[in-house]
Amino acid sequence: MNVINIHKRKINQSKAEIYKLLDTLSTKDDKIWPYEKWPAIRFENGLKVGSAGGHGPIRYTVGSIDYRDGIVFNFTNTGFNGTHTLKVRELSGSEAEISHTIKMKTSGFAIFYWLFLVKWFHDALIEDAFDKLENHFLSEKKETEHNLWVKFLRMLKNKKSKKHYKPYLIEKR
Repeated sequence: MNVINIHKRKINQSKAEIYKLLDTLSTKDDKIWPYEKWPAIRFENGLKVGSAGGHGPIRYTVGSIDYRDGIVFNFTNTGFNGTHTLKVRELSGSEAEISHTIKMKTSGFAIFYWLFLVKWFHDALIEDAFDKLENHFLSEKKETEHNLWVKFLRMLKNKKSKKHYKPYLIEKR
């Protein structure tokens, strides 16, 4: 199954200011990744081309880092064949658009895994990440509400583990 999943958000900051925050991705001072609510993103050699890592069960390598074309990650999970890209496009000197795009082909069990679980968690995670990034520049903070399916899946996960939800904490390096 071909998958294209795109998230975009306009931020009232320059491209350079947003890339300063992107440079913190997967560090102990991560200003983008919503590790308070989701598994932390980690790479074995930091955010460097060729470094393997991911978050939770989703695995990938850093394919390229270019401030014109964005940061490209290559999926390594079985059945997920493709990339996801984090990119910032300048709209004006004081406004930019951040986007996250998945382009992949799923096969086998990964089709169902994407359709019923990953897609929904992914969409919520990206919106939480964009909230975190944008909130860095706002006095009145944004928090995108998760949809009912995500809330239901998280409730099931919490009941299955028989413990109350505790945010995934970022590991100290």
